[in-house]
Amino acid sequence: MWAASCLASCCAACACNACTTVVSGISRRSARIAYCGLFALSLMVSWILREVAAPLMEQLPWINHFHKTPDREWFETDAVLRVSLGNFLFFTILAVMMVGVKKQKDPRDSLHHGGWMAKVVCWCLLVIFMFFLPNEIVSFYESMSKFGSGLFLLVQVVLLLDFVHGWNDKWVGYNEQFWYAALFAVSFVCYVGTFAFSGLLFHWFTASGQDCGLNTFFIVMTLIFAFVFAIVALHPAVNGSILPASVISLYCMYLCYSGLASEPREYECNGLHRHSKAVSTSALTVGLLTTVLSVVYSAVRAGSSTTLLSPPSSPRADKPLLPLDNKSSEHEEKDKAKPVTYSYSFFHIIFSLASMYSAMLLTGWSTSVGESGKLVDVGWPSVWVRILTGWATAGLYIWSLAAPILFPDREF
Repeated sequence: MWAASCLASCCAACACNACTTVVSGISRRSARIAYCGLFALSLMVSWILREVAAPLMEQLPWINHFHKTPDREWFETDAVLRVSLGNFLFFTILAVMMVGVKKQKDPRDSLHHGGWMAKVVCWCLLVIFMFFLPNEIVSFYESMSKFGSGLFLLVQVVLLLDFVHGWNDKWVGYNEQFWYAALFAVSFVCYVGTFAFSGLLFHWFTASGQDCGLNTFFIVMTLIFAFVFAIVALHPAVNGSILPASVISLYCMYLCYSGLASEPREYECNGLHRHSKAVSTSALTVGLLTTVLSVVYSAVRAGSSTTLLSPPSSPRADKPLLPLDNKSSEHEEKDKAKPVTYSYSFFHIIFSLASMYSAMLLTGWSTSVGESGKLVDVGWPSVWVRILTGWATAGLYIWSLAAPILFPDREF
């Protein structure tokens, strides 16, 4: 008995030691990767609770205090919103705590990169506490999430424009024939992809014999944007490049497809799923995985973008997400009072907005439950969000080309 007790104590100590080692290793490698992992975990928890938590939540009197018990779908949506609210508060608190961090010698720099065991515990407690809040607070958060999701999509567009312009400047900066040829080849492929994609959209979403004027309008508008991008970019006064125009054209066409694919399954013009009234578990998994990758990429890109996030005093150089420096170089960097390479506060704000955005996706912007069952990101609100995001992308890209001409005295 005594030997078994000792063995159990040794095993527990080894397990705690291993957990501590793993957590400290994560903090030394990359805080951004760890935050992305925590965020991806929150999405998985939201999805799982959406599927299994409804029967339990129906028994909680402070949640189910209605005279008539709502449908199961209401509790599924409520579960997703409560997990999202906990995630939102967690990253918002971190964002507030990191305001004004400019030097690596700031004690809050260590808080941003370390303390992962405490962070995970606090995150779990926050999520659990959200299930004790009254419905009115969750309803208010649901309303605010729609505005926060719009801000997140706007940030996504800005990051994309920053990436595309940086990509073009880097290849042009080589000033070699090979890179000019590569630039032309990529642009050509993007334009071919754009027009081929538009053909598929006409085939899938403008069914013959049906009144699909709205879908036709969406596709034609996106094609017009593609032509306008090329004309403006190649205008002598603008002196732009065809590479950003082609990439943005393809991205806008993808957003158009994403919007049309989010149309309700019973809509006669949605030819992609015209004969599908249900969705398989594998399709749900693929849809959620796509959402996770999209949101995580935006957050990682936000943390890596010196143009958008770096404080004025920081060096304009990107650090790799998984640095391979040896321990001596790490100690040398700690000894020096170097400025931080990106805004920690804004980085956490990105995750806060992404929490709102993911909740809207998993609940179909809180309206898809009645239209399409348990589908991810399906319903007319999702359609219009995607289409308006594509139009906003077009407007911001045109503005990025026209602004230096309209305001030559300002730096863009």
